[in-house]
Amino acid sequence: MTYDSSNIFARILRGEIPCRKIAEDDYFLAFHDITPHAPVHALVIPKAKFTDAQDFHTNAAIEEIVGFYKGVAHVVDMLGVHAAGFRQISNCGANAGQEVPHYHVHILGGCKLGPMLSRVDASAE
Repeated sequence: MTYDSSNIFARILRGEIPCRKIAEDDYFLAFHDITPHAPVHALVIPKAKFTDAQDFHTNAAIEEIVGFYKGVAHVVDMLGVHAAGFRQISNCGANAGQEVPHYHVHILGGCKLGPMLSRVDASAE
């Protein structure tokens, strides 16, 4: 997957599209999802151009990785979902349902979330 600078998260980072910002620093931007799947649904994106989790984990500098994940932890604290439990999801690629080609983490909470996935037949292809 090639990074597409016209993707919605790149446009949010450039200020072309507004967002309901939660927190931001040199390494990340966090904002509320516009189509939430839970009472609390935030997105955390790195400020640098990474297409997906594998790209980020392979190519980001150590300070980018640490800064980003410290930002994720900060957002979890700000949202107040740690004590009751939350889900942190990152879809990577088409089979996982990644919709935006910019690495991002979903933070979901505020209710009992249920099973992570519906059961699938692992032998089916």
